[in-house]
Amino acid sequence: MNRPALPPLWRDRLRRSRLRRLAGRAPHPLIAVPSALAAALVAASAVSAAALRVRRPPRVAQAVIEDPAGSMTVSRSGAVRSVQAAELTLPSQALDRVWTPMHLERLARTYWRFITRATLGVIRIRYTPTRRDLVVLTRPFSVLSFHEPEYEMSPCRGLVRWRIAKGLLVSRAGRGEGYLQIEVQRRQDSEQHDCAVAHVEVEVANFYPAIASGVSQWVYRETQSRIHVLVTHGFLRSLARLDLAESVIGRYARRVAESESSGPGPVPGTAWRPLQRVAARIAGPQTGTSMPGQSPAPTPSASKREIAPV
Repeated sequence: MNRPALPPLWRDRLRRSRLRRLAGRAPHPLIAVPSALAAALVAASAVSAAALRVRRPPRVAQAVIEDPAGSMTVSRSGAVRSVQAAELTLPSQALDRVWTPMHLERLARTYWRFITRATLGVIRIRYTPTRRDLVVLTRPFSVLSFHEPEYEMSPCRGLVRWRIAKGLLVSRAGRGEGYLQIEVQRRQDSEQHDCAVAHVEVEVANFYPAIASGVSQWVYRETQSRIHVLVTHGFLRSLARLDLAESVIGRYARRVAESESSGPGPVPGTAWRPLQRVAARIAGPQTGTSMPGQSPAPTPSASKREIAPV
């Protein structure tokens, strides 16, 4: 039997009373905990962003995102290639100061530092003599594991490459196949003669994502791929300040320090000259003088003098 319909005024009062009772109840734990975590992350992100604005150095370059056409492609075998790029226009002297192997190593460290900051410290990089592990807070939660980086440097090009070893984000079939690299190419600005242009590309190639093989390519594109693109664009924009982090390993920084501390070496043969002078004075009366009635001994020519070994 159908209940009689309530008048509109009574329905409105009943709805309000139900809302008041629901508002007075404690939220369900499955809803309260994620909401509290989300609020905490938003607050921490706001505080971190405000702190970074205060501490950030001024911009030295102008950064413009210029991703190439077809920046994200997937081969028939499932291998992903993703490229993000930016053009940095800056004074030529500023680029000359950082165009060294040591600063290329610092650029690599800056990339990992940016990822840690962008994720509020959730994603971190851990160093070993032969590996670089991208972990969630700590080991053994490694999402990506890389071999030690490879560096290439020339007057117009610099490159650092990490070959992918394994990780939770890599499918079983793709372990040891792909790589991540940062490439920088410099050229003179055609419009401003006192400025230079640094073309920076971040490329992930031959990467087999575990999400694509385990779930679908669409899910990978809409989740992991989008996050990667957003973070990489943020990193490229941050390079406008040339705030390069100090390298943890410091391979090239140690070489620079060693060369500066050793200083220029002595000129060959100069260390023996005081001893040669003393020996010449001692030997002088024996070779440079003669007994009475004898002719003086001939002085050996310069071509026949023996030089002390150095």
